[in-house]
Amino acid sequence: MTALWWIATSAPMKTTARRRKRALPLVMADLMMASWETIARRGMMMARGACTTAEYKRMVMEKAAAAQDSALALVTGRGARAALAPWRKRAAANARRLRRKS
Repeated sequence: MTALWWIATSAPMKTTARRRKRALPLVMADLMMASWETIARRGMMMARGACTTAEYKRMVMEKAAAAQDSALALVTGRGARAALAPWRKRAAANARRLRRKS
């Protein structure tokens, strides 16, 4: 019992890795690729008739939320990279999610 306690308490703490800020052109390229993939996958779903009502609602709601977050970033003066971040985050998440679906 004491040996397990010692091992658990003596292990070095994990530190979170700091992300480096990527240049604006790289953020834009990442957004472009994720958007293209998402549009293509959703387009295929629509063509097959497999796009659900929930997916259509998600499309509208996520764009409204991204626009709100982007506007907040612009109003607070955080810059172009921060204004694009909500769009890139949602496009990349959608691309990953839709990739798993098909």
